[in-house]
Order: sequence, then structure tokens, then C-alpha cells
Amino acid sequence: MVAAGLTWVRIGEFAWSRIEPEYGRFDWAWLDTAIDVLNAAGLQIVLGTPTATPPRWMLDRHPDMLAVGADGMERKFGSRRHYCFSHEGYARECDRIVEAVAKRYGTQVAAWQTDNEYGCHDTTISYSSAARSAFQDWCAQRYQSPDALNSAWGNVFWSMEYSEFDQIDLPNLTVTEPNPAHVLAFRRFSSDQVVAFNKRQVAIIRAHSDAAVSHNYMGRVTDFDHFDVGADLDIATWDSYPLGFLEDRVGADSARQAAYMRQGDPDFQAFHHDLYRAVGRGRWWVMEQQPGPVNWAPFNPAPLPGMVRLWTWEAFAHGAEAVCYFRWRQAPFAQEQMHAGLLRPDSVDAPAMAEAVAVAAELVNAPLVQTDVAPVALIFDYDAEFAWETQPQGQGLSYFGLVFDLYRALRRLGVSVDIAPTSTRDFSDRKLVIAAGLMTMSDALKDALNASGAEVLLGPRSGARTAEMAIPVPLPPAVDGLDIMVSLVETLRPDCPMALTNGGAFVGYRENVDGAADVVETLMDGRAAMMRSGSLTYMAGWPDGDAAARILREMCERAGVQTVHLPEGLRMREAGTERFWFNYAAEAVEFAGRTFEPAGVLREAT
Repeated sequence: MVAAGLTWVRIGEFAWSRIEPEYGRFDWAWLDTAIDVLNAAGLQIVLGTPTATPPRWMLDRHPDMLAVGADGMERKFGSRRHYCFSHEGYARECDRIVEAVAKRYGTQVAAWQTDNEYGCHDTTISYSSAARSAFQDWCAQRYQSPDALNSAWGNVFWSMEYSEFDQIDLPNLTVTEPNPAHVLAFRRFSSDQVVAFNKRQVAIIRAHSDAAVSHNYMGRVTDFDHFDVGADLDIATWDSYPLGFLEDRVGADSARQAAYMRQGDPDFQAFHHDLYRAVGRGRWWVMEQQPGPVNWAPFNPAPLPGMVRLWTWEAFAHGAEAVCYFRWRQAPFAQEQMHAGLLRPDSVDAPAMAEAVAVAAELVNAPLVQTDVAPVALIFDYDAEFAWETQPQGQGLSYFGLVFDLYRALRRLGVSVDIAPTSTRDFSDRKLVIAAGLMTMSDALKDALNASGAEVLLGPRSGARTAEMAIPVPLPPAVDGLDIMVSLVETLRPDCPMALTNGGAFVGYRENVDGAADVVETLMDGRAAMMRSGSLTYMAGWPDGDAAARILREMCERAGVQTVHLPEGLRMREAGTERFWFNYAAEAVEFAGRTFEPAGVLREAT
């Protein structure tokens, strides 16, 4: 590892059965040796708490600890993440193992990782009896009385009123759709359970160690609020699998998947780099970087030569403090035996090793990457994702999809972006703020956007619901200084886009908007598509790729943000006084009199 130029090593995240082979009997010798060897070699250790993999004996102690799916079936032992966040007995067992590990190694490691990949494999939301009891208590704390809950949820509809909190069940296995307010409340509760679970571990670690504490999030796992979890951590990390993600969660069509099969989507990694930089309040890593074929996607190709180097440098360009590869050596057994590493199972270098070594050598004399405040802020809100998933109104529509489409369009324009949470109140250093799809908007956020001095792009669906998932009156978006009202909403079939007069179309989601604000764009049938008052612009639909690029280019021009039209596959990132170029295309790209080779990386002064 040292010879390869690696400096950080993560260990222990799945090791509970080896640390504690049976309840109360600990075997530390092997882990003591590993930590001694790594420290002696000068490697810095990230030690994971092993709570993502409770051993089999744990089920004998707590047979009801398993998570339950929406279908009412228990999710059994035999893989990982087989626990319910709401099970207090299991949570106390986690307290116990974290305490034991932190006491023993608190001064011997350089950083910590809590658990592993919260939410992976759809494990945030559980419909267990423990979750039901905890949800009833959560509702009692939030609403204080059943009457207040009934009023907030609109339970007079369909005679859904409760007289006691212990009558409230979980919103699954109902005859038809459950009350959306009930579903959204359960989604918020489920997120809060992850936050509380993580907070317990962090508090225990901090009592025994001064080392930084992190968690490794995943790509497009949005069923808990990462900003809330991150508030208790020092560093946000994420696990970047560009080829696997292209196949199972980017949302690309088959032609795009074929074009980027060996490179990954040109924007998906960058989006998460920017997201987790925000979650970590500036401090973030890639904890797991894909080095070769993985085992879990529908198709698992090998990377194009040079892409491991490109992915690594792109993370550094977005401000990563560290990039770690998963894994060091390919395991010859069990579920991940087809998951490549830097070494083959026979300990011979795998293809990615040469690229990892190359990046390590390039970093030796390279200056640190400086990340300035980007001129464009894109607001991202996990609660909005909960609300869209609760009530998408059209098949395949999601908040993440809308925001990612707009982020992709900005990247095609060569614009560097910062992602901001809805708790942000100072936008004075931004030229353009995008607040699309925020179904619930606080008055404080609306006021902050109004006072920002920036150009602001709202809609569709901005301010469309109250905090309790009701349609507000006055009708949305109800932003001071923007005299418009959404009077009707419709969702569109995928084969029925609505063309815009200036090019492109609205797809999926569209609103009728009325009011005294200026109409700055119309549909081909003459109805308003965008309206504006001063620096506030409302976009009354989901733009396709062409429309998004054009609309955002025009918004950037109004805001004084420079844009370029990048060719397919070529991306750039501004970082302080430098500019990075990345060619995701499988062939050379010509731009601005230069040739960018496939998987090419260029770092230049601006």
C-alpha cells in the first residue's frame, strides 16, 4: 500500500462477528495486529463501527430486530443491513460494541466511520412493530394531541380520524393509497430514526477519541436527510461507483448507457461531489471509488483505460480531501467475489492499480486544489424528495430527477455549482440561485431568496404544499414580489411533450400560471410557461434537455455568469485560479482548438 502511494486505509466496518464471536466474548488480537502493522507502515486508519452487519447470535438475543418491508415480510439474516433503526434493543447492542471499539482504539486511529452506507438496499424504511411503536411516539411528540394530528393530516376525509395515538398504524398494506400526509410524516420519522441512530454512535466515539468522525453515504439514496445526519459528523464521505450507478440509478436511456458504459455518466459523480461537499460543510471524501467491474449492477463492464484516474482527479477538483479505492484486494468468496479491487484475488495488480499509482505520483508535487464559492447555488432538499415520492402525480417523476436534469444542463454550460440546503439564509455571494421543485418552502427561505440580490429560478412545484402536505391558500408559490398563482397542475405522458416557443419542451409535469408578472416564455399554444417579476423567475414545467440548457443559459446571462457550450462528454470545473477538464467520451473531443483524449484530464491555470 505504501509503495502504491496510498495514505489512508479503512478497516473493520463489517467485522462484528470476528470482534465479538459470541455475546460478551471479544477477540481483539487480530485487529490489534492489523492496526499495529498499518500504523507502523505510516498509514492512516479509518476504523468503521461494525453495526451494519450484526452477527447471527444477535438474532437469538433479539429475534424481532429485523426490518420489515412494505409487503409485511421480514428481511432475513444472510447478507447485511438486516436491522430496523427503531429497535431499541439492537440500538443498545450497537452502543455496547461502539463503546468497546472506541475505548480500545480511540487514540490509535486517524478517523472513524459510523456503520456503513445507511439506507443502502432500501433499508431506511421499516414497517416492523418496533417502527410502529416508535412512530406513534414520534406523532405524539410532534402533534401533542390526536385532534391536532387529525386536523394537520385532514383525517376527516374518508373517516380516518384517530382518538388515540396508539391507533395509528404504518402507511402500508392499505386497500388503496394511504393519506399522503400520513406517508410524509412516516418518511420524516424514518429519516429522524437514522439521525438518532447515528448520533448515538458519534457521541460514544467522541467520548473516547479526538479523531474525525465520518459516514459513507451512497449515490441517489435519498430516503433520509443527509444534512441532518451530517450535522453530527466532521466529514461527509460517499461511495462512488460510476459504472454501476449508470446501470441502476442514473435514469439514463439505453443509448446513453451504451455510450458511457465504460466511463459512467458525465454528471452523476460531480453532482454527488457537490452534494456531499455541502453535507460535510466543506469537508468530504470519496470513501469507496470503483476500481473495476462490480458485482451488483444489472451489467458490470470494466472501466475504459484511464477512467479510474479521471474519477479520482475529478473528486479532487471538486474539493475532496481523500479518495480511497474499494477494495484493496478482490475477495475470492461470498457476495462480493466479483467486485474488483486494486489487486486480483491472487494478489497480483489489477488494471486499476497502475492508475492509482499514477495519481498518487501526480499528487506529490501538485498544489492543493482551492474551492471558491461558486456563482450558482442549486438548493437540494431531502424533504422535497420525500414529498415528491409520496405524491409524484405522474409515473417516473421525482424531485431528484428534476434537480439532476437542471444540474446536468448547468454542467453542459461549463458552470460550476455549489449545492445548498434549504436552511441557507445568506445567498449574497451568489449570482444565480435555483430553487426548483421545493414542495414546501418556509417563509424564511422565501425571504432569503428575495433579499439575496441574485437571480432566482423557482418552479415547478415550488411551495406547492404546506409542511403537512396540504395545498396552501393563497395558492402557490406565494412568494412576495412575484405576482403569479398556480391554478392547475397536470402531468404528461412521456410521448406527449408540450413544445415551447423558444425551443425545447415541457415534459412530465406542467402548471397553469396566472398573475400580473411578466410572461417571458410561452407554450406553442400561447399559455404562459415562464413568468418573471424583477429577479424572480417562475418556470411552470419540467424542461427537457434542450429547454433546460436554453433557459439556464438565459438565466446565467441575466445573472452575469459566463457560459460555454461544451461538446458531448466534455466537462470542466473551476477551482480557485485553476480549471479542470475531463473527457468522459470514449473518443477524442475537439474543443476551443484543443484535443482532449478519451478519459483525458487537463489541469490548467486560468
